[in-house]
Parts: sequence; C-alpha cells; structure tokens
Amino acid sequence: MVALLVVLLLALILFGAGFAVQALWWIAVVVAVVWLLGFVIRPAASGGRRGRWYRW
Repeated sequence: MVALLVVLLLALILFGAGFAVQALWWIAVVVAVVWLLGFVIRPAASGGRRGRWYRW
C-alpha cells in the first residue's frame, strides 16, 4: 500500500512539475518576443537619435 502511495505521489509531483515547466517556457517565449520588439520599436531620444527603451 505504501509503495502504491509513493508511486501516485511521484506521478502527481512529476505532472505538476511538467505543467510548471511548460508554463515557464511560454512565459520565457513571451518575454523574449517583447524584448526583441523593444529593439525594433524604440522611441526617439533628444537630438533625433534613437534612444534605449530600457532604463538600465
């Protein structure tokens, strides 16, 4: 009985980890797309130069 509970618990943990990793991959893709768009769509800085879209 204990072995069955351990196997079920392990399956539940692995399923949860797989879902979390999948969600993190989608978040990483969205952040990368926004970051790359920031290089294309940049506001103009003073003097007509193209400025940075980030502050650091």
